[in-house]
Amino acid sequence: MKRRYRPRLRIQRATWPRPALILTDTPRPGCPQCDGIGGTESFYGDYETGEYAGSDWDPCDCWREHWRWALLPLPRRPLWPRHTNPGPDPWATDEPPF
Repeated sequence: MKRRYRPRLRIQRATWPRPALILTDTPRPGCPQCDGIGGTESFYGDYETGEYAGSDWDPCDCWREHWRWALLPLPRRPLWPRHTNPGPDPWATDEPPF
């Protein structure tokens, strides 16, 4: 009998394409294939020199990395903060306090 997949959901903050709170799936912590990481990373090298050339990511079956739902869009921060010039402080003085 095949086990039915049950997602393990958590709330995260996403920044792209716009800021939002999202509900996303997480890897199963006791998974014997990936040890709760969500996949395996395999490194490969250049055929001729044997130097490191990159790595591949193989996701595990215990995790659906593309399952995510936007819960709440967050407001964007302005690129240029607004600064107002209040003028000189009327209480500022060069005299010592005593």
